[in-house]
Amino acid sequence: MPPTPFKYLSLITASFVTVLLVSNVASSKILVLGPFTFDGGTILFPLSYIFGDILTEVYGFARARRVIWTGFAMMILASLAFIAVGALPSAPDWGGQAAYETILGLTPRIVAASILAYFCGEFLNSFVLAKLKIATAGRWLWLRTISSTLVGEGVDTVLFVAVAFWGILPPALLATIIVSNYVFKVGIEALFTPVTYWLAGFLKRKEGIDHFDRNTRFNPFTP
Repeated sequence: MPPTPFKYLSLITASFVTVLLVSNVASSKILVLGPFTFDGGTILFPLSYIFGDILTEVYGFARARRVIWTGFAMMILASLAFIAVGALPSAPDWGGQAAYETILGLTPRIVAASILAYFCGEFLNSFVLAKLKIATAGRWLWLRTISSTLVGEGVDTVLFVAVAFWGILPPALLATIIVSNYVFKVGIEALFTPVTYWLAGFLKRKEGIDHFDRNTRFNPFTP
């Protein structure tokens, strides 16, 4: 797709990628917040789906696809950098190696889980939203964002927790984490619906675009 003069697309892309990278690091901690038990990345990660919704709603699936692939590449780069730094010899007077490995010493399994869950969840989210926008003739944005999140976050959550922690955490805790993650993420999406409405409307006015994916090829690997 040729370059576009859109003023805010780069800012949305940078915000999207930042949320992904920070969420991946924060996910190394399992925490309890009220009735919910989940990895720390869940605090911020729902914002990536809100950004994904806005990208598809305003700019269309094809441009959202490019941003998703950008996030995919940056996740791999960050993961490889953390693993490489952890494997390099520590300075003799530096005593933080164990702490570094605990927080940033990502195992190939965690990396694979994160990448697989991200890829499937984000593309499904964008696909469902784009299709629903056509089906609803651009009405009921709340229905599109929440429905796409129910699908995308559901697949994302189950894949990540199952691939990353199956055989490591007890099945009961796995089920608790999956349910808590899913309910919390969808709840955040619903809570932020007014913000999504405002931001999507702002971008449509400022960018002069409200894309409908009527003739779009939805293959994730299409350039």
